[in-house]
Amino acid sequence: MNYDARIDKPEHDSADFNPLEPDEEDRRSKRRIWIVAGVVVLVLLAIKFLTSGGSSEETLTGRESQAPVVTVVSPGRASVASNITATGSIAARRELPVGMPGEGGQVVRVLVEPGQWVNAGQVLAVIDRAVQQEQAAALAAQIQVAQADAQLAQANLDRSLQLVDRGFISKADVDRLRATRDAAAARVKVARAQLSEMQERVRRLNVVAPAAGLVLERNVEPGQIVSSGSGMIFRLAKGGEMEMLAQLSETNLAALTPGATAEVTPVGSDKSFTGTVWQVSPVIDPETRLGTARIALPYAPGIRPGGFANAAIASGTVNAPVLPESAVFTDSTGSYVYIVGKDNKVVRQEVKTGDITENGLIILSGLQGSEKVVVRAGAFLTPGETVVPRAVK
Repeated sequence: MNYDARIDKPEHDSADFNPLEPDEEDRRSKRRIWIVAGVVVLVLLAIKFLTSGGSSEETLTGRESQAPVVTVVSPGRASVASNITATGSIAARRELPVGMPGEGGQVVRVLVEPGQWVNAGQVLAVIDRAVQQEQAAALAAQIQVAQADAQLAQANLDRSLQLVDRGFISKADVDRLRATRDAAAARVKVARAQLSEMQERVRRLNVVAPAAGLVLERNVEPGQIVSSGSGMIFRLAKGGEMEMLAQLSETNLAALTPGATAEVTPVGSDKSFTGTVWQVSPVIDPETRLGTARIALPYAPGIRPGGFANAAIASGTVNAPVLPESAVFTDSTGSYVYIVGKDNKVVRQEVKTGDITENGLIILSGLQGSEKVVVRAGAFLTPGETVVPRAVK
């Protein structure tokens, strides 16, 4: 049997066939992908470098690149005026309570009102004196009677002296007449003294100002019955002088001396008044641990006794660092700040603070001024934490 054997030939010649060609194509494709990925990464890195400006802070590696950035300042040291702030009440520097000096009676007239100025000896109120005036008139009449008796006694004595040499009157009778004359003269003096006493009592029915000053209170009205036991019926400020009773701690009180100037601002007012510390309390209240500095103030309509005020008392100058208030924290142990130390580690530093000035808070101790103090974000830091410090520009 004759068969025609047919063998299908491949579409390509055996000479051109390469069974490894598909694998080579895969490798080339993968190589192109890796090259493109590398170029993309390089481009991204270049863009990041250009946008960051190439700063050293942005090229930190590892853990440092994730550290928080904090704003720091080196405060240095400066001479600043130290002021002590205090609060207190305003009062008359020399207060004069005026009461009823005499036996009293019904008030007839009141001649002054609060806020008026008065002179020493000026009448403030008048008390009814009708009865006392009648008594004074009676005493004046008694003086006349006593004077008449004294004149008669003197005349009798003069006549007896003329007759004694003739023997008509004995010396004993002359002595009796002389005694009568002396007693009559004494009764004249007694009557005059009684009249002077009554006139003084009448004069004391006028309530007068003991010194020149400003009337602060009036506690009496016409028709009211007053006596020496009625208490204060007027209150005056001698010379119109006022003062502020500033309450200070023991430390601040020890830093003050009489003569220091102070700016006093009454509560509710935008106007300040310049005063002088004239007395520093020698004692401390054992309960409040506060003492009083008395600041003398001249009279001004805006200063009202009984009101409250704030005072800024100059206590000299101090050479110390000054920090923003945001940099200083306080807890149960006292005041402290955070500084950036070695290897950019956060360190807690205890400080003692002073007054608040226009530029910030005075640091009395704890800092030299060259430290890097964290100005902001300190509340979110913990001691030992690594940070990236950035100085305030």
